[in-house]
Amino acid sequence: MTQAGIKNNNMSSSTRDTIFNVDSIQEDFVFNERVVEVFDDMVDRSVPFYRQVIESSAELLSRLCVEGDIVYDLGCSTGTSLLECARTLGDKNLHFVGIDNSRPMLDKATLKAELHGKQDMVSFLLEDITEFSHPGAGAIILNYTLQFIRPIRREDFIKKLFANLRPGGILLVSEKVLSHNRKLNREYIDIYHTFKKARGYSELEIANKREALENVLIPFSITENRAMLKKCGFESVETFFQWFNFASFIALKPA
Repeated sequence: MTQAGIKNNNMSSSTRDTIFNVDSIQEDFVFNERVVEVFDDMVDRSVPFYRQVIESSAELLSRLCVEGDIVYDLGCSTGTSLLECARTLGDKNLHFVGIDNSRPMLDKATLKAELHGKQDMVSFLLEDITEFSHPGAGAIILNYTLQFIRPIRREDFIKKLFANLRPGGILLVSEKVLSHNRKLNREYIDIYHTFKKARGYSELEIANKREALENVLIPFSITENRAMLKKCGFESVETFFQWFNFASFIALKPA
């Protein structure tokens, strides 16, 4: 599918993200109503190859899910991933459920589903994803979500997801990652900042957002993420996408 096709499927009228265009940051980053209003623009301009990762995830789901599977997107925000999956996998007899603990995010997601006529395929639940309990899930998506869960709680969370997946179920994880090589890590961060500047963010905005996220977004390395997923029971863990300090993984539960 073309880039234009994906863009047309989203509500591209999101307010432009200027949240961090201020002299100083007074609090850590939170997914409040101000963030919801600009969220679609924020991820489009802040997450490298965001749409291509969604497209690749949909391709994997189309090949690995079975008829009747329920696909859960945890930390679904405004529903972009699920709506794209529903659009491209409409003939697969799948159902898509987005879960988030932000009512404003889900309100916007529900509106987008209605506008695109996907309310029969896509539904949303207001829940704490760390309490996930939906046995028999065919697939679970974690798009840039795990990195916001306290490191001490991640392994138990992944074990819970593993237990709720059906045999042969799929976990798709996309994350910001770090390198244990200090020089490479610095270079990757600098390349990422260049990416954001090319998309209209100022040095001030980049610095302010980095400060706001410092104690909120805690990335693992690719090796650490893979080891954790394996430890939690997944038999095969592969990287299906990487761009410097961003990576996407697929983990398969034994059949």
